[in-house]
Amino acid sequence: MSTTVGSTTSGVAQTQPVVSVASNSSSGAAGGSVINVANLVSELVAASEGPQQTLINNQTQQVTSQISALGTLKGALSTFQSALSALDTPTAFQLETANSSDTNAFTATAASGAPTGTYNVAVTALATSQQLLSNAVTGSTIGSGTLQVSLGGTSFGVTVNSTNDTLAGLAAAINSAPGNPGVTATVLQGTGGSYLLLTSSETGASNTISVTETDGGTGLGTFTYGTGNTANYTQEAAAQNAAFSISGVNFSSPSNTVTSALSGVTLTLLGPTPNTSSSASTSASATPPATLSIGTDTTTITSNIQAFVTAYNTLQSTLTQLGGYDAATSTPGPMMDDAGLSNVQNQIQQSLYSIVNTGSSTYNTLASIGITTNSDGSLGLNSATLSTALNTNFSAVSQLFSGASGVASSLNTDISDALGPSGSITTEGQTLTARENSLTQQSNQLQQQMAALQASLTQQYSALNSLLSSLQTTSSYLSQAFNTLPQVQGKSNA
Repeated sequence: MSTTVGSTTSGVAQTQPVVSVASNSSSGAAGGSVINVANLVSELVAASEGPQQTLINNQTQQVTSQISALGTLKGALSTFQSALSALDTPTAFQLETANSSDTNAFTATAASGAPTGTYNVAVTALATSQQLLSNAVTGSTIGSGTLQVSLGGTSFGVTVNSTNDTLAGLAAAINSAPGNPGVTATVLQGTGGSYLLLTSSETGASNTISVTETDGGTGLGTFTYGTGNTANYTQEAAAQNAAFSISGVNFSSPSNTVTSALSGVTLTLLGPTPNTSSSASTSASATPPATLSIGTDTTTITSNIQAFVTAYNTLQSTLTQLGGYDAATSTPGPMMDDAGLSNVQNQIQQSLYSIVNTGSSTYNTLASIGITTNSDGSLGLNSATLSTALNTNFSAVSQLFSGASGVASSLNTDISDALGPSGSITTEGQTLTARENSLTQQSNQLQQQMAALQASLTQQYSALNSLLSSLQTTSSYLSQAFNTLPQVQGKSNA
């Protein structure tokens, strides 16, 4: 019995076409390609890159968060340090206040170092500026020429000609003259005519006004004034010095603002004091002497200490947010367990709760002057306790904050060290920045590696694709060849 190759009819076997594995595996590939190289390479690269890039991204996000948190810490420490400047030096506690018992007669301010005490003050006269009123002018023009106007030791020139030979023109020329040290000219219109009013802006006996004609003529002679020549003006107000006394010592001042009478004290004289008498035999109706009281400015110092407490509480809140744990949201702070933050916190705590050598065994801690710690770590201030401490031993309170080992001075040093060029906060910032740069470099390197991998895989799979495509073509050719072979039929030997 012979075997027949080809199609079968009536029990005769039919020839089967050759099947291409490549063709079946390339179902859907475009252009006759066996493999979709672009999609395959993209998926392989993504599978290789994804885990590595995710790790880098997570680490970068963590470092970025830490850098941001460190910036917040530095800002909070700097703000707190600014509040320390009002307490961290002995000079900060040398604040004086001055009070007048008669603010109608004088007011006063005191600078650091002003001598404390109470002083009787009597104001006899205020410093005044000169004012001159010319004789009446009835004509429309006043003549022409050149005038020299002087105030104290300063002079300036004024020229009058046909363009300004009126009283108003003369006044305008005086007011706008270069070098005018403070003479104001005003025209007054009265029932008897027009008047020129000259007013000095400078007080004091030496600041008198004089007017002379300098062109050799007499055209403006009716407007001159000076020693031995006073007929052309009436003196409405004289130039005089202020006259006053402090604790019986007489003073004279060209200004009503006096800075030289009492060291560190500025007096502003406003009016004469009533008649005074310190005699024990004076009547009950006698006006007591006006007094100037200079003392330590505990009000401002108290305010500065309260500002210190407030600033610390703000800092403490920031430190808690950065390094604490929010139980409500189960979220740790960005600097939780951070060594730099812990170091700063420990230094601050040591300075806050240290015992300071103030020369007093009573007032040598913050708690002893009324600054205590609340349950949440914030500070509280008992104003009454602080007031007692300031009034009882002001020096000890000053030393507690501003001494060599004082709370404010120590805190200022600690923060300066931490934020300095080699400080813990600065060093940590440099470490984080270097880490961030390293991660950026790793990401760039990964991108370069993936680009190289993509190129390599594309080359490999493109070659494989070409091979498979060639095999597919050969398979198709063989199938067609087999199909064209003649059928062979077997015959029996009967």
